[in-house]
Amino acid sequence: MNDTFLLLGLINTSSLEILSFTLAIAMVLLNIKQSPWAWLFAIASAGLYAIVFYEAKIYGDMALQFVFVAISLWGWYQWLFGGGDRQGIAVSRLTTKGWLIVAATWALAYAIVAAILQAFTDTDVVHIDAFLTAGSLVAQYLLTRKTIENWHLWIGIDLLYIGLYLHKDLYLSAVLYGLFAILALVGLLAWKKSFAAKESII
Repeated sequence: MNDTFLLLGLINTSSLEILSFTLAIAMVLLNIKQSPWAWLFAIASAGLYAIVFYEAKIYGDMALQFVFVAISLWGWYQWLFGGGDRQGIAVSRLTTKGWLIVAATWALAYAIVAAILQAFTDTDVVHIDAFLTAGSLVAQYLLTRKTIENWHLWIGIDLLYIGLYLHKDLYLSAVLYGLFAILALVGLLAWKKSFAAKESII
């Protein structure tokens, strides 16, 4: 299922990458709608992408997929049963302190992941892999908390991933992350509207 072929005579890909691609798009569309079902698609897509990234020797991203599975289970619970009334959490915004925590966490996670990749793998993209892996963890956590700023992070991360995947000849994944960046912008606007509507009610 992971044998490569030319899609439409243009893009070198595999059936596994195509399936992962499709599930990931469905996941983001459901995230934009704030549907808890998005997390089930996230779990399936992450599991399949772990295989794709292992084959491409992008080990940080591969390991990230397993973390995504665990975070997705927690996010699913939060969206369904989180909050004080156990009816699911609402869209929120980061404070200045929150941004400082995000930056510090990203930097620490980057240092740890880069050290691990350098010491234990044969990857040729240590620093960008570590940087994007760490950022993705932070952004995914913010997504589980329905924090608007997760979309800001995803836009930047997705754009950088395009370059990494082109470097690794994962052309369909590069296209996917271009779509992700566009959808992240859509998600940002949709969640801002949702937050404004909640504030007007309050």
